[in-house]
Amino acid sequence: MKDTISALLDEALASLKQQGLVPDDVSPAFKVDPTKDKAHGDYASNLALMLAKPAGKKPRDVAEALIEALPSTDAVRKVEIAGPGFLNFFAATNAVAQIVPTILDNGDTFGRSLKGAGEKVQVEFVSANPTGPLHVGHGRGAAIGDCLCRLLEATGYDVTREFYYNDAGAQISNLALSVQARAKGLTPEDPSWPADGYRGDYIADVADSYMAGNTVDADDQHVTGAADPEDLDAIRRFAVAYLRREQDLDLKAFGVEFDVYFLESSLYRDGKVEEAVQRLIDNGHTYEQDGALWLRTTDFGDDKDRVMRKTDGGYTYFLPDVAYHLDKWQRGFKQVINEQGADHHSTVTRVRAGLQALEAEIPQGWPDYVLHQMVLVTRSGVEVKLSKRAGSYVTLRDLTDEVGRDATRYFLAARRADSQLTFDIDLARSQSNDNPVYYVQYAHARLCSVMRKAEADGLPFDRELGFANLASLEADQEKALMNRLARFPEVVEHAAVSREPQQIAQYLQDLAADFHTCYNAVKVMVEDAALRNARLALGLATRQVIRNGLDLLGVSAPEEM
Repeated sequence: MKDTISALLDEALASLKQQGLVPDDVSPAFKVDPTKDKAHGDYASNLALMLAKPAGKKPRDVAEALIEALPSTDAVRKVEIAGPGFLNFFAATNAVAQIVPTILDNGDTFGRSLKGAGEKVQVEFVSANPTGPLHVGHGRGAAIGDCLCRLLEATGYDVTREFYYNDAGAQISNLALSVQARAKGLTPEDPSWPADGYRGDYIADVADSYMAGNTVDADDQHVTGAADPEDLDAIRRFAVAYLRREQDLDLKAFGVEFDVYFLESSLYRDGKVEEAVQRLIDNGHTYEQDGALWLRTTDFGDDKDRVMRKTDGGYTYFLPDVAYHLDKWQRGFKQVINEQGADHHSTVTRVRAGLQALEAEIPQGWPDYVLHQMVLVTRSGVEVKLSKRAGSYVTLRDLTDEVGRDATRYFLAARRADSQLTFDIDLARSQSNDNPVYYVQYAHARLCSVMRKAEADGLPFDRELGFANLASLEADQEKALMNRLARFPEVVEHAAVSREPQQIAQYLQDLAADFHTCYNAVKVMVEDAALRNARLALGLATRQVIRNGLDLLGVSAPEEM
């Protein structure tokens, strides 16, 4: 309907140009949006207001001329002028209702498009250090990143999911020392415990497994514990593989899998860090000062220059990040999205500056970033801070064990990434309309119940009869529901383009509200077979869209609750 109205207005504008009422070179990017108040019609447009100045007329006069120039159509019942010159369109019921067969004919593919035209996109997300269990912040990154991948795939992109393991550096050394201390029988309370050691119970689990000579499989690594508490290198390899496997199991249980696991250590092993350093030196963007090697990032928009190689010869963390992103570019990913925590905000400018300094024809502003804010977990209004297993934070496993995968994924993805999120455990577990995921899933289950009842009563859905009588869906609540259904493809596309999966969650809540309102106002199982089947068709279409939307969030659509 929105496209139909836009096309009608394009024809009306062309007519006004032919009449000389509007200059030929005027092509405004006018809007056609759903109205908030159905007393003002189904859709409204600002075209008249945009044409007033170039036409040299009052907006309401232009609006009258546009209405006069609109082609005749069965899709629109009437058009009214509102306020300073908005055009309000009242859609004909039969035209609005045609969304129902469109949805049912397309099924699981309704809402999908080919906008991306198969373009390759790499999405890097989670990318947790393999030093402990995934915390709830990693969970938010996992939910947002995975939903973003689903949205991009739904709009026709060829998506690669990638996890970057920081398996090199000081944190890994601290992990190895912590496991070694446990393997020697020490506890975090001992005075000789490593100063920067990890204290969670999981360290004891790693040490016990290492000393038992167990074998762990983590992607392409297969590491067997040497059972030697003195062999720090063996402990390091085993601990990293053990925790990689643990994180991978948690993510798979969360419905998240990756196509590529990239190890930071491989950048050093394959000489890519040194290659990047030499390229930056050869390009003349570095200098030595106080025994350190600096990159002149201020030439590329940074607020100050950055150290690349420290006085002790070690590299700062941003240098391997630059080498890693050069590798992404060389792998052919012209579009890359990094979903990370807001604590990475300061790295965005310096990594982009480093990439520009490489002079590798990488566009400015590449890659894209989606940064999420922290998550505050509460129970009974009180913040939950500790996990015995992790030692100092709430883990993703804690949360999914407590409230289930569906609620965890929905809650973590249902807010804008750049807003702080309070995860209310009590609300997530509740079976009430205040719980958004329950509210949406209940709408789906309720529709399944309606269909089962129709079958049980010997009145199964008659597709042909239902489609033939869609014009009988004249109740305001039915029209509101159908208009909401029609917006789903646009919402999916906009959510993908803007990198905002929470738009899907909000749409589903609005759709569920429209459905519950309609269900409470309009009886489905009426004696009139034509009307009953039309309403069953609308119910099936609504169920399909809810299921499609939940799938984009990685949330199940239960048939019973």
